[in-house]
Amino acid sequence: MPTTRILVVDDSVVIRKLLSDVLSADRSLEVVGVASDGRIALAKIPLLKPDLITLDIEMPVMNGLETLAAIRKLYAKLPVIMFSTLTEQGAAATLEALALGASDYATKPSNTGSSAVAIERIRGELIPKIKALCGVVTWTVAPLVRPTPAVKVRTALNSRVEIVAIGASTGGPNALAKVLPLIPKDFPVPIVVVQHMPPIFTRLLAERLANHSAIGVQEGAAGTELRAGQAWIAPGNFHMTVKRAGLRWSLELNQDAPENSCRPAVDVLFRSVAAAYGANTLGVVMTGMGSDGVLGAKHIREAGGEVIIQDEASAVVWGMPGLVHAAGQADGIYPVDDLAREITRRVRQNREAGAPLSSAQCVGQELGAK
Repeated sequence: MPTTRILVVDDSVVIRKLLSDVLSADRSLEVVGVASDGRIALAKIPLLKPDLITLDIEMPVMNGLETLAAIRKLYAKLPVIMFSTLTEQGAAATLEALALGASDYATKPSNTGSSAVAIERIRGELIPKIKALCGVVTWTVAPLVRPTPAVKVRTALNSRVEIVAIGASTGGPNALAKVLPLIPKDFPVPIVVVQHMPPIFTRLLAERLANHSAIGVQEGAAGTELRAGQAWIAPGNFHMTVKRAGLRWSLELNQDAPENSCRPAVDVLFRSVAAAYGANTLGVVMTGMGSDGVLGAKHIREAGGEVIIQDEASAVVWGMPGLVHAAGQADGIYPVDDLAREITRRVRQNREAGAPLSSAQCVGQELGAK
């Protein structure tokens, strides 16, 4: 079986040695070279012909952002994973790198106090991303959802959408940057989002999206009441859920066990939204590795809601949306550039006179009759 050829670029001798040893220990991976700065890396790429590059951000001579920009001019499709520190500065630089075309990122293991822990962190976070980006991993879905060759055909329930729930992972920040800024300012329902990211990253992502969007975008906080024309992104290391109390819906956060090795997890959010909004839910599963979101999509559709997904051609990794499709839990497949338009269309299509009452309206009528 051919191996994935990797070029490790980092100014730290210790990190270069650690990455080389850990990655090369996997039989499907081969570190074909290392470089201590961007200029050396650019000189080595045509000689070594790597399949993927791991790239540090803070380096002398030519830093990671400068190197990435040069790589993208010369090798538009060469996968690049940023290897950054879990700090405010590192997170901000990583988001900038993703906007410049980085394929994904992994955080450096720091303050672990143990080389064994550091090695496990790299094995658990970086290696799966390398394999996903280079197409050497096959995702499996839990037995609860039996894969089917085609999307299940359902009778349209024609329910009025009262909330949009979005899940994304690898490639998600750039995909969200193409979707949320195109949502109109008068969007009539709230949006809740899980993007697999650690603490700090999610807050900075929300701020970055808010600067380019007509709707409000912020990191989710416990007790926040949901309102139309606003999007909330689940904070790193917390599951985010939606809870209904009478005519009000609000956000809750918890640190329950990770699901699908993720916290926040898309499945957790989707389950709670399906329970709180029922058939008035529109789920959206975007680019990402793994199977998070498949079971949550099933919950939404069993409650009568609908789920749409990003197509394979526009996804960095078609793991999450691809498995939703394979499990027969998708009601539509769209390129990322069409998702905002489709979300808006579905939300607005049943808001004219004569459309079925939403859950909120039904509760209001019940309360008024008492």
